[in-house]
Amino acid sequence: MKLISQKKPHNRPKTAVQPNKDVLIKRLNRIEGQVRGVTKMITEDRYCVDVLNQISALQSALDAVAMRLLENHTHGCMQGAIKSGKGNAAINEVMVVLKKFAR
Repeated sequence: MKLISQKKPHNRPKTAVQPNKDVLIKRLNRIEGQVRGVTKMITEDRYCVDVLNQISALQSALDAVAMRLLENHTHGCMQGAIKSGKGNAAINEVMVVLKKFAR
């Protein structure tokens, strides 16, 4: 992952170029379609358990995207931060994010 040199406060990169961006976008577009499908199911008064199953599938799909982004972040941004002596800050940042997923 290539970091762009523009910085935000606290020396965080403003942007990061995602490897395989097209794969992530394709997955997110599929998820967007699934969300529309769930909306339609609710509009059509579909059985609650069927809707809940689709929502569970959506959560799994979003988790897969998040894991891909975390992998990219670890191999790109964090690796670069560790090499430049800013490893502790990068680890602290990723731990904050991971705690959000552990809720």
